[in-house]
Amino acid sequence: MTKLARLPANDRAPAPQGARVQHIAHPRALYYAFLSYSHRDREFADWLHEELEEFRVPHSLAGKLTGNGVIPKRLTPIFRDRHELAAANDLGEEITAALASSQFLIVLCSPEAARSRWTNAEIEAFKRTRPEGCVLAAIVGGEPFASEVPGREAEECFPPALRQKYDRRGRATGKRAEPLAADLRETGDGRRLGFLKLVAGMLGVGLDDLVQRDTTRRHRRLAWITAASVAGMIVMSGMTVAAVQARDAARDQRREAEGLVAFMLGDLREKLEPIGKLDVLDGVGTRVLQYYRRQDTAQLSDNGLAQRSKALTLMGQIARDRGDLDKADALYRAAYGGTGEAVRRNPNDPQRLFDHAQNAFYIAELAVRRGRLEAAESAFREYRRLADRMVALDPDSIKWRMEVQYAATNLGYVLYSRRRFADAVQQFARSLATVEALAAADPDNDEYQRNVSPALELTATAQEADGRLADALASRRRSVALLERSLPRLGAEGRFQLIPARRDLGHLYAELGSGDLALQQLRAAVAEGEKLLAIEPGNAKGRQSTETARLMLARQLFEAGETAAADAVAEAACSGLRRLVAQDPTVAIRKSGLRDCLILRARIAARSGRGENAADLAAQVVQVARSVKSTDSVADQFGVATALRVVGDVRARSGDSSGARSAWAEAAARLPRGIAEKPDEMHEHAIILTRLGRTAEAQQFNRRLAAMGYRAQEPRSI
Repeated sequence: MTKLARLPANDRAPAPQGARVQHIAHPRALYYAFLSYSHRDREFADWLHEELEEFRVPHSLAGKLTGNGVIPKRLTPIFRDRHELAAANDLGEEITAALASSQFLIVLCSPEAARSRWTNAEIEAFKRTRPEGCVLAAIVGGEPFASEVPGREAEECFPPALRQKYDRRGRATGKRAEPLAADLRETGDGRRLGFLKLVAGMLGVGLDDLVQRDTTRRHRRLAWITAASVAGMIVMSGMTVAAVQARDAARDQRREAEGLVAFMLGDLREKLEPIGKLDVLDGVGTRVLQYYRRQDTAQLSDNGLAQRSKALTLMGQIARDRGDLDKADALYRAAYGGTGEAVRRNPNDPQRLFDHAQNAFYIAELAVRRGRLEAAESAFREYRRLADRMVALDPDSIKWRMEVQYAATNLGYVLYSRRRFADAVQQFARSLATVEALAAADPDNDEYQRNVSPALELTATAQEADGRLADALASRRRSVALLERSLPRLGAEGRFQLIPARRDLGHLYAELGSGDLALQQLRAAVAEGEKLLAIEPGNAKGRQSTETARLMLARQLFEAGETAAADAVAEAACSGLRRLVAQDPTVAIRKSGLRDCLILRARIAARSGRGENAADLAAQVVQVARSVKSTDSVADQFGVATALRVVGDVRARSGDSSGARSAWAEAAARLPRGIAEKPDEMHEHAIILTRLGRTAEAQQFNRRLAAMGYRAQEPRSI
């Protein structure tokens, strides 16, 4: 998942669970369906062909009009090629004509089918001549889209043409297709439920309608057979048969209900989530949980247990999106209990560990949103432990290794937020080591390459906060150099990443006293941002990075004595930041950027002799600073303290020494106590103490800063 930033996508291929198929019925269709398969899957083809031709559509459905046309009484005729084509050079007229006049194409999918050029040719021919037709996949072996996973190409079960979209003119688009599929394997839906899903897809009806009617018919037939066979038995025998019937019926009903649950949590959810149908999704989850409340959790099958947890997780996400965080937390924990039971049953199954880890993440993420960082840390540590266990069980899995990276990144984020900077460095460094190893092992994988620079930036940020400025400098230099080398591959995305990378490197140079290098990087960051924003002016994130870089450039110009140039650059930065705040005043980073910009403009105005302007700006600074409510309350407090210190500096400049001391005293009172301070916060702390004449205390901070290599100038009293 990166977590907090990105949840890992499920890499299992979607299999529509009896979803409605919307397409135009073929007016000239001679065949209801064409069955395409590799001749190595003949046994499955024999069975499916017989089942399709013998299936009788329930009377209550026959004759109804759906998106697929009028529902027939029988699914006949089914065309099936019974001849070997190995000696032929093309499909032949009979096959081509049959494909063109079939309403549906059913493909038996297996690794053999994926390698069969004839199966692929039949799919291509159908999609070219019947762009509005419907292709259904019946999985009998292998894995869908395994060819996209390095090392698992031989497991692919979808032929190439099945994996590719065709346009309305029957031309291949090169885009990935998501074919409707049913899993006939015993480890999937099983033959009966998988068969009913195929039928539901062709008829254009819901799986539940078909399952209920099929079950009723089968039970009715079973009842007649049972009645005939026990007519002469004694009462006890009759009672025994009834018990067996009840047991079998309950088992069948459970299987069918779990099939419906799978559809509700799978295809139906995927269709509703993109359009934000929270009420309908809530109803889906509620129905599923109502079913499972009638079951003994300890007696649930592994599949049932997994689906119950998925339903709980779904309900938790809906509650979270609606803002009911208490309910979301309770649901996530219930889901976590279910996946925990699955792990207890089979502790050496990496997939079960993965499912359990996702619920640990959801609990942690929610704790972060609620500001409960201690609870978040505990949950993220469990997430990391589970990820480590996955890799230990299956060290060759890239997916599990990425989970380790996500877990380390998120744990590092929480530790950083708790101001345990040294621990955060350790976690970010671990995340960096994982993604660097993946990038080195697969240099052609763009995703791995893109992830290295952000991992370096996180590591550098934690190193800088921990006072390890030389290490932070090395990390930031590497990040900038890597992005510069990757620009041909990353394009505009890489250039937008380069803006904050150069900006933060420039800021670090300033802290180390390398003013010329700081100006060089900050100017480059601003120039890069202006160039990109001219092409993409609506990129708010890029504009935020650019305006922040502009602000840092103005500050560095001011510290270098270039007051007029600093004033012009700061005015432009403040104007851009004001526009960003106006767009969305709830984004804390925008408000804190505007606060820092107003602080600089107040200092510039005071030094330039514009006393009234400086006083007005100072008043605005305090108002904005007090309105900033970010996830880092300590940084917010330092922001207010800095604003008050500048108010005191402006007053001192105008000759109001009493007012100045009052403002400085209030600034000192705002300083947090007993917390780990970043170098720039220590620097501000020392400045405020110096203003108040508490030089001995200030020197303690200055000595620590000097040991770190911190060389930023101390602002004069304007």
